[in-house]
Amino acid sequence: MAASVTGAAPTPQASPTPLDRVVPAPASADPGGSPYRITRGTHIRVDGSREARGVGEYLARILRPSTGYRLPVTAQGAGGIRLRLAEGPFGAEGYRLDSGRHGVTITAARPAGLFHGVQTLRQLLPAAVEKDSVQPGPWLVAGGTITDTPRYGWRGAMLDVSRHFFTVDQVKRYIDQLALYKINKLHLHLSDDQGWRIAVDSWPRLATYGGSTEVGGGPGGYYTKADYKEIVRYAASRYLEVVPEIDMPGHTNAALASYADLNCDGVAPPLYTGTEVGFSSLCVGKEITYDFVDDVIRELAALTPGRYLHIGGDEAHSTSHEDYVTFMDRVQPIVAKYGKTVVGWHQLTGATPAKGALAQYWGLDGTGAEEKERVAEAARGGTGVILSPADRVYLDMKYTKETPLGLSWAGYVEVKRSYDWDPGAYLPGVPGGAVRGVEAPMWSETLENSGHIEYMAFPRLPGVAELGWSSAASHDWERYKVRLAAQAERWDALGIGYYRSPQVPWGAGGR
Repeated sequence: MAASVTGAAPTPQASPTPLDRVVPAPASADPGGSPYRITRGTHIRVDGSREARGVGEYLARILRPSTGYRLPVTAQGAGGIRLRLAEGPFGAEGYRLDSGRHGVTITAARPAGLFHGVQTLRQLLPAAVEKDSVQPGPWLVAGGTITDTPRYGWRGAMLDVSRHFFTVDQVKRYIDQLALYKINKLHLHLSDDQGWRIAVDSWPRLATYGGSTEVGGGPGGYYTKADYKEIVRYAASRYLEVVPEIDMPGHTNAALASYADLNCDGVAPPLYTGTEVGFSSLCVGKEITYDFVDDVIRELAALTPGRYLHIGGDEAHSTSHEDYVTFMDRVQPIVAKYGKTVVGWHQLTGATPAKGALAQYWGLDGTGAEEKERVAEAARGGTGVILSPADRVYLDMKYTKETPLGLSWAGYVEVKRSYDWDPGAYLPGVPGGAVRGVEAPMWSETLENSGHIEYMAFPRLPGVAELGWSSAASHDWERYKVRLAAQAERWDALGIGYYRSPQVPWGAGGR
């Protein structure tokens, strides 16, 4: 497309985005040759598989509003944008993107790889491609080849829907933002002292009463089974696996308030709307406790096609160590009985983690050596580790003391601090092979809507995604912050409000 004024310089969009500008950083990016230009005649070509067609339709839905083009998804023809499933050195999630004058081809061994390749293609197009009205273009994709596979299989984000409840549509919005950066796990924190958020047919008051409030005394809410299934379906369409969490034996006041029999004294406490932690506990000595756990896990497992179920286990300050060990010894086999793999916060390593269990480390840089060694010992014994150090990747921590949202008990976490560490070398004594990946939790004591979530997630979330996806050798803050700054224009186009960290050279991209 020619410049609109004779003799005027081309718009910045007339130069395609360099292949190495992508977040997370690809394994290799080799520029060369002419760019491909999406035009009115472009088709999206897919092979015969239902999954490839689904990814093609997803791409078309993104591109059609901003380009104004039909972009038919078809199994016929040549050229254009091609999504191709073929065996190769891509693993479950890797892909290769080849771009040249005659088209763009994304090749992957599995549908998830095609989907991740599409996220890269989005970032190679001008940010205006994300808008929902027709934009001028031109729609150029730089020539060359990207070959890409992830460092870790677990690249997660946790959303706490218990302290404040978020609707299905709000969760879907976050899922779409996670997908852009190749996050592949959505950990939903479904129960806590302040609210129970998932319907359980065998214990209906958990949701109707235990879910009736939230921090500050708002109306709360809960997901029906149909709601939860819709979240799971939508996440799967973006190649995210939902990992549900029922936190226990602590963080259980909403359940204890709903059913008096779950309390050792048989007396139900009042509903709780504060933010203190560590005061509640299921009654470890009562058999009804394990009937309750069995029912909840059975119903939740039946709704969850993914492999994992998170049983919490943190901040059980009102449970003795002996009772904690007894409880975890009883509960972990229940998870296995219903076909799921246990995930727990790293306090689980103070008991005996089940075979194959994963421990999610949320301590600090300064956490005591004894606690870290307990995690390392479990890792050496076969327990996998997910890294979520609170003073690095808790997205609800304030950036600075002036940040209007969030908490600061783990300190202030600016963008550089969140990015500038290596998961593979973070915990002393943990074998590299035991590290399954990283996860960025978002606790919601102070967060009430999507705007709050986005302000705290951006710009830190893409850095955590890069820690999980990109090789350690590619890790360089000085280069990363330039790539991060270039994302701002895309966030503007998507309507994502973000924190304009002074550590990032936003330039023209961060309006």
